This record gives sequence, structure tokens and C-alpha cells, in this order.
Amino acid sequence: MSTKDAMAGASTPPAWLLRGRVTHERLHPVRHAFTYSMFQIACDVGRLDALRSRWFALDERRPLALRSHDYGPRDGSALAPWMRARLAEAGIPADGTLWLQTIPRMAGYAFNPVSFWYCHDRQGNLRALYADVRNTFGQHHGYLLSADGHAAICGDTRLFCRKVFHVSPFCDVQGEYEFRVRRKGAMWSVAIDYRVGTELLLRTAIAMRAEPFTGRRVLRAVLSQPLNALNVVIRIHWQALRLWLKRVPFHGKTPPTLRATAPERAACADREIRP
Repeated sequence: MSTKDAMAGASTPPAWLLRGRVTHERLHPVRHAFTYSMFQIACDVGRLDALRSRWFALDERRPLALRSHDYGPRDGSALAPWMRARLAEAGIPADGTLWLQTIPRMAGYAFNPVSFWYCHDRQGNLRALYADVRNTFGQHHGYLLSADGHAAICGDTRLFCRKVFHVSPFCDVQGEYEFRVRRKGAMWSVAIDYRVGTELLLRTAIAMRAEPFTGRRVLRAVLSQPLNALNVVIRIHWQALRLWLKRVPFHGKTPPTLRATAPERAACADREIRP
């Protein structure tokens, strides 16, 4: 299943169940690593109505659900037109399907450190990746990434953006992210490296396997990980405690660079696109 086969055509299902692992490794100032299992869904944003059932829906009470207020502008407006406008503003020729990879709400609750939007052209080529990031302070930010010249994104394409949003209280707001998106068969993976200067500080990889989005498979995933959404927050705070015990510098809600002057912040935002 290539990128085009998996996400671009109208003949494909409107959603996939994704099951896999997230791996995170800190290399500096101390080594700290962990791996957790989780499940997500990937859905064609233009066909969300086709997914409505007794157990799943958009903006309705269901055991499993998506809420439009959790993404994009966070105002409940239609998601696809909002993303089309962002792509047009950036001059990215992504006029095809839009796929959203995210952790769904379970019993009304979800926390997504990052959700990914895959933006294609009409020929099925991946043209942009939008990383919709949320931190534990209730803030959110979006990074819109594309290749040089807005060329098609392949497995070896490296996508860069400057860090301008505070995520971990154990990292300052400086440096650069590098994203790599890969598809092979049913495998979906996103790798993210975080560097400050030439030093690699953090490595994150999300590796998932796509399965049919059926009630039986979703029930199996929920029963195997009944606290899937809640576990994200629990694990974030557990790992934060471990880092604190290792005496990694703690910056809190407002790290030093966020106390910079407005012109300095503007200079850091040359590649950002805000929701």
C-alpha cells in the first residue's frame, strides 16, 4: 500500500485504525528513553460523515469520537475549508485529499501531543504535512511543512521547521525540528528529530500499522488499551518526574526564550504558520 494507494484515492476506506508504538529518546543533557503502545485513527477529513455509526461520529456523543474543536482553528468550524485556506496562503499545491492522524476521544476525553494532517494533490502525491501540536499548559500551535519548492514528499524527504512553541518544560524554545514521513505497505511512520545547532537533543518515532476501521477491530483495540487517551497524560507526567529526578533543568511554563522581546520572537517565527 503506497502513499497514493493508502490515502489519496476516493476508492479507499474513509478511515483506518492505526495500532503501534511511540518511541522517545533524549540524548542530552542525560540519556532518557521510553516506548509506549497506543492506537490512533486516520480519517479522510472530506468523508467524516461516512464514518458516523453507533460507536463513532464527529461532534456527537459516542464511545469513540472526534471533536472539531480539538483541531485547526479550535472554534468548531469545518476543518477541511480551514486547511485549504492555510495551504493556499502558503502556495502549496495540495488540492487533493486531506487525512488526519490522531488519538480519538474515548468516553469524551482525549489528549493529543501532536496530530498529523497529510495534504495531497489531485494526483495523490503528498505535498504538505501539518503538525498540530498541543502542550500540557492548554496551548496549541501548528507547523505547516513542505519540501523545497513544494515538491512531492517521499520517504527520504526531510522537512524542517524552526521551533517556536513551548512543549516540554525540560526544553527551551530554540533549535529546529526535522520530520520524515514514510509509508511501506500498511506501515505509517513519522520520525521527528530535535536539534539545537548541530547537537541532536531528542528523537521521536511514531510507528503504526493500518487496519480496517471496523467495530470489531476498534473494540479489540479499546479492550487492549482501555485508558489509551488518559494514559498519554499520565505517561507525560511520569516521564517528567523521572527527568526531574535526573536533575534535568526545568523551565516551567515560560522558558527563557519566551521572555524575549517581540522583535526577537518574530525573528524566530519565519517558518511558522499559526492556526
